[in-house]
Amino acid sequence: MLLAVSAFAVAQSPTPAKTPWQMQDSGTTAGLRGIDSVDGTVAWASGTGGTVLRTIDGGAHWQKCAVPDAAKDGATLDFRGVQAWDAQTAIVMASGPGEKSWLYKTEDACKTWRLLLVNTEKAGFWDAFRFFDRNTGVLIGDPVNGRFYARVTSDGGRSWKSFSDEEQLKVQSPVADIFAASNSALTLRATGTFLFDFVGNDPVNVNEYSASFGRACGLSASNCTDDWIWELPQQLPLRSTGETGGAFSLAWNENPSGSMRVEIVVGGDYKKPGETQGTAAYTRDYGKSWAAAKIPPHGFRSAVQWSESLKLWITVGTNGSDISRDDGKTWQPLDDGNWNALSLPFVVGPNGRIARLNPAALPPATP
Repeated sequence: MLLAVSAFAVAQSPTPAKTPWQMQDSGTTAGLRGIDSVDGTVAWASGTGGTVLRTIDGGAHWQKCAVPDAAKDGATLDFRGVQAWDAQTAIVMASGPGEKSWLYKTEDACKTWRLLLVNTEKAGFWDAFRFFDRNTGVLIGDPVNGRFYARVTSDGGRSWKSFSDEEQLKVQSPVADIFAASNSALTLRATGTFLFDFVGNDPVNVNEYSASFGRACGLSASNCTDDWIWELPQQLPLRSTGETGGAFSLAWNENPSGSMRVEIVVGGDYKKPGETQGTAAYTRDYGKSWAAAKIPPHGFRSAVQWSESLKLWITVGTNGSDISRDDGKTWQPLDDGNWNALSLPFVVGPNGRIARLNPAALPPATP
C-alpha cells in the first residue's frame, strides 16, 4: 500500500553522547524504509531511488550499492524491504503499483543483482517479505481480485508458487490492505511452527486485524509438509481511520521455555503522527485476544522490535520513538526524531537518516 513520505532535513553533524540515537553518515538523501541488521556489525538498508546501502563496521561507514537494473528503471524503484544473511548476501523488495514491485538478490556484496520475481498483477502492491531460513520464505501484498497476494519459495527465491489454497486468502472487503511501511507487517513465529503473522486494515469494515498462515514443520523448514494452514483474522484494538490508519508493524518475543509468548502490534494514522490513541496493542495468548496499551506510544508508529539484550521493546515512527519494559502495557517516550523502520541497533528514516542506538542514553525505568 502506498504511503506518503514526509520531508525531514537531516544534519550529518556528530550527535551529542546523551541522545538515544547516534546519527550516522549514510551518504544519501534517499528516503529509507528498509533496514536489516545481521549482527550489529553487518547491516543493510534500502529506500527510494533504487537505493541499497551496506555497512560492515557497525555503521561507521555506509557503502552505496550498485542500483539493481540500473540500465532500465532500477533508479525509480522504492526498496521498502531488505533481508540479509551476511556481508555478501541480501534480498531487497521494491514496493509499488503493478510492475513497480520487484525482488532482487545479491550474493557478491551488492556488486551485482539477480532478479528473482516481478509483480505481474497490475492491481497488485507488495507489502512485506520474510525468510524462515536461507531457502524458505514468503511474500505478501495487497489483495488482488478479492484475495491477498501471497507467494512462497523453498529454494532461496529462485522460484515462487502461490498459496496452496487461495480460497483461504479471500478477504471480506476488496480494499483491505497491508501497509508497506517498514517490511514488518509480516513476521515469523517460533521455529518448528513456521507460521507467518501479518497485520493490516480494512477501512470499509473499520477493522484492524491480524492473521496467520503457514505450515507444520519439524525442527527445520526442510521438514515442512506441503499442507499450508490458515488462521482466521483477529480484530485489533487499534485506531481505525480509513485508508491512512491501522496496523503497521508486528513483532513477538517468546521466553526460552516457550511458556509465554508476547506479540505487540503498533500503528495509528500516518497522516496524524501526533495522535496517540490506538497506536499499540499486545497479546499473551498467541493472538486469541488483544489489549490496547494502557499508556500508548506518543504518536503513530511504523515499526516495533524486542531487544533481548536490553529486555525491552522499542517502537519508532515519524514523530519519534518509545520503549516499553512491561511487554507493551505502557510506553515511555525516547526521542522526537523522524523514523520509518527499525532493526536493532539501527533505525532509518527519510532523507538518508540512519542512527545507531546508544543504550547508555536510555531513560531509567519509571516507578
